[in-house]
Amino acid sequence: MGDVRRRSAVALGITGLVAPLTLALGAAPAQAASCTTQAGPYQKKVEKFLGLPVDGKQSAADCKAIRAFQTKHGISPNIGYAGSVTWGVMDLMQKQKAVGSNPNKDGKCPVNKGRIACVNLTLQLSWIQDGKKLVYGPVPVRTGRNGDETRTGLKKIYWRNIDHVSSIYDVPMPYAQFFDGGQAFHQANVSMWNPPGSRGCVNMTKTDAKKYWSLLKKGDDVFVYGRKPGT
Repeated sequence: MGDVRRRSAVALGITGLVAPLTLALGAAPAQAASCTTQAGPYQKKVEKFLGLPVDGKQSAADCKAIRAFQTKHGISPNIGYAGSVTWGVMDLMQKQKAVGSNPNKDGKCPVNKGRIACVNLTLQLSWIQDGKKLVYGPVPVRTGRNGDETRTGLKKIYWRNIDHVSSIYDVPMPYAQFFDGGQAFHQANVSMWNPPGSRGCVNMTKTDAKKYWSLLKKGDDVFVYGRKPGT
């Protein structure tokens, strides 16, 4: 989602959005003509996640609830089928919730850099820490899709533009903070679990993007690690 022009001459880069699972489709959910009567391979798990009666059989109520979840998160086709993509999103949500308030439990994000923004691609989570102190988060994010992965490693925020607009995709990237070529933290107006993901950027909700903007500055460290499911 964007090329970056720096006053000191920076190469063009591409940014985008990401989600927990891969799917060869766009961000907008397709409008299904009907609700499926077929039970999916993850029927019981999906029923349990949604608080439905767990019998492994597709009912009208099941389909309505599954379809509502799919529509909310841009999963296509949104026909109420309990397939691998739908369950994958739900499973990731559960894993994210299980992290609680200790996102750096594995100690993989450096604690000797002072203030640093961490991005765990595997769990699609980001947070800001200062040494061992958690400053903000963890929050769900969308990172790069298969073929446009968010690059891993230690980086620094080198340019910020609160009202950035991508000249490649002609889409707004509010609260953009660039840390690697065209890859940046920025607001995206889609579900953070919307497949297939970004074109490299770390997408955030408006609330989280604004908070990152207020807590970070040019020169702050960013550490990206792990591997996004499906890449």
